[in-house]
Amino acid sequence: MDRKVSSGAGKKFLASALLIIVTVVVVAALGVAGYVFYLLARLPKVDRLADYKPPIVSQVFGDDGSLVGEFYLERRIVVPVNKMPRKLIQAFVAAEDSNFYSHKGIDYFGIVRAAVKNLISGRKKEGASTITQQVTKSMLLTPEKSYSRKIKEAILATRMEEKLSKDEILYLYLNQIYLGGGAYGVQAAAETYFGKDVDQLNLAEIAMLAGLPKAPNAYSPIKHLDRARERQSYVLERMVSEGYITQVEAEHAKATPISIHPMKKVNNDQSAYFLEQLRIQLEQKYGEDQLYKGGLKIYTTMNAAMQQAAYESVRNGLKEVDKRQGFRGPLKYLSEAEVDAFCAKVEDGIDSALLKIGETYQGVVVSANPQKGEVLVRVGDRKGILTRKNMAWAGRVGMVNSYGKPEKKGSKALTLGSVIEVSVVAPEINKEGAQFALDQTPEVQAALVAIDPRTGGIKAMVGGYDFKKSQFNRAIQAKRNAGSAFKPIIYAAALDKGLTPATIIDDSEVEYPDGAGGTWKPKNYDGIFRGPVTMREALTNSINIVSVKILEQIGAPYAADYARKLGFTSQIPANLALALGAASVSPLELTAAYAVFDNKGESLPTTFITKVTDNDGNILQQVAAPVPVPVVSPETSYVITNLMQSVVSSGTGHRASIVGRPVAGKTGTTNDAKDAWFVGYIPQLVAGVWVGYDQERSLGAGGSGGQAAAPIWAEFMQKAAATMPMEDFEAPENVTFVLINPRTGKLAREGTPGAIMECFIKGTEPSSYDEEGAPPVKPASKEN
Repeated sequence: MDRKVSSGAGKKFLASALLIIVTVVVVAALGVAGYVFYLLARLPKVDRLADYKPPIVSQVFGDDGSLVGEFYLERRIVVPVNKMPRKLIQAFVAAEDSNFYSHKGIDYFGIVRAAVKNLISGRKKEGASTITQQVTKSMLLTPEKSYSRKIKEAILATRMEEKLSKDEILYLYLNQIYLGGGAYGVQAAAETYFGKDVDQLNLAEIAMLAGLPKAPNAYSPIKHLDRARERQSYVLERMVSEGYITQVEAEHAKATPISIHPMKKVNNDQSAYFLEQLRIQLEQKYGEDQLYKGGLKIYTTMNAAMQQAAYESVRNGLKEVDKRQGFRGPLKYLSEAEVDAFCAKVEDGIDSALLKIGETYQGVVVSANPQKGEVLVRVGDRKGILTRKNMAWAGRVGMVNSYGKPEKKGSKALTLGSVIEVSVVAPEINKEGAQFALDQTPEVQAALVAIDPRTGGIKAMVGGYDFKKSQFNRAIQAKRNAGSAFKPIIYAAALDKGLTPATIIDDSEVEYPDGAGGTWKPKNYDGIFRGPVTMREALTNSINIVSVKILEQIGAPYAADYARKLGFTSQIPANLALALGAASVSPLELTAAYAVFDNKGESLPTTFITKVTDNDGNILQQVAAPVPVPVVSPETSYVITNLMQSVVSSGTGHRASIVGRPVAGKTGTTNDAKDAWFVGYIPQLVAGVWVGYDQERSLGAGGSGGQAAAPIWAEFMQKAAATMPMEDFEAPENVTFVLINPRTGKLAREGTPGAIMECFIKGTEPSSYDEEGAPPVKPASKEN
């Protein structure tokens, strides 16, 4: 009986256990099913991929139709599958998903093969994601790593194969995939690495691209050509295994020299400020999505050669200004243990196989030889010599062959571990033997803007030394005192009030009530009083007291109104200090005002954009040719231009005369040399340059407009005008030239010593002759 009871209890236990197991299994199955149905309900629709348009680069074109810039979140240029070489498709399939044409989204055999290989190697050596799964992962799912995402990926890949053809999947994959160097898709990658369109690639280049998806940065042919070659060889062997090419073709491709000719980046430093101004306007009008993803075509007024000239001139000029202030010493001092990590970070930022001649890099002093007068500098993984000759501008800089900050307070000596900036004189060979020159990033800033006076189009614009470090566009956003560069506006207003280039004004001491119970005594830049001078001499030598007296005579409110007529929108103070450039204006405003004089007195709105189309070529925006508005007479414009020619030929702006063609312009220097200006023009182009510190302080020795700004202007204009025909400023019929005595402003007879030809608007020339002899020589003004 005990056995019967025991047997019955056992059966009950087994039944209960079986019931529990079945219940758990059913609940688990229901849970899994419920979870799967939950996932299915939340999965994105695959159907939309049939009409999917990958984000496309918006392109910016210059005035000659050349590509000068791009806007994008991902640099992608979409190409249809039928425009891709067949071998390129086969290379990617062989390397990434050999069963692509036979599976239905998931490669079960590939999963088993990868699992076995990973098990044997003891680590994850091979993945099993199909091309379809990669498309699913990048376009429909988030990048999270989880089992739920893997399930979603598998389901969506299967669905995608049902909805899309293999070519449609390849279209998405080959245009979507990231291939390093900022390139998304095979066309952008072909440009980035080889400077070619994708249909121009040879088999060797195709195999190198197809090797990139596994690790785009590690196999980059720009930085790691040896690794890229190894990966290329793997791809070629996979193509042989799949029957896409023969072994002979593979060996030929392996032996084919690879020439890395990356397409020049258009979003480079030289155009950054111009492009940023475009971005602000376009984003406001079309929104972020259309600008960064919509493939807009933006046609602009920029001239690429002028833009490059502007960039180079500003950087060269600022380095000269900065070096006159002396060497500031190493940026910091590293301990020996910190050097490797610092250099590794520098190396990561170098985007070329060799250091570029003329480029500036941060380096670390790792050895010093004071007796020989040189130090060994490490830049990333490369090393080079910096000799005393190549740091001569810095004066006598000490060299110390030990680590640590110099013991002597204020010492700028180069110790081991000193972080300095060097420019490349000669590149390295096998990472050794480069030749460096000591460099220094200027603290001083500048702006340059160039305008076509006949259209109002902005041809070039630079808003600072380095856009990456400061996006503040000084060409448009900075409002600084114009100094003597404002004087031509005062003088033009005076011409319209009946004064002439021969009008005599006394350059003598004067004082005015300052409105606070005291007096204001304007001073000349050089402290010299010259007595009676003509308006021409006063402008040529930038004589301050004469400008104040002219403004007093014509009235400050009248001059302020005149400035507004020329297009100034900044506040123009209607007081006598305006004669010395007390108005705070932007370089663009001042340059646009000079453009009126260059354009025979007609004002045009300044423009950056001429046309915008969508990706299909539909015109979204087209700027009609602007209608010029006459604001100053052609005669006044010519006479003020002629006066400013004297500034360049024999006055404070003489450094601009190296352009070697007719130039009109004016220097400007504010109190304590806090701002330096030069604005000038030839008949076809007007440009303005400002130099100064963001936080106002003196530019120091050589900080006048003639010394700091005019050389930048001259370098730019020489390059910008190199291909332009030589033109002279054309005098209107109503302008006449007569011989005068510049000491008295009266007519002079032929042969009179010191007599000069002077220009006048007809009816304003002097009517009486001067019987006196040649005028005495007066001292020339110092530059301002």
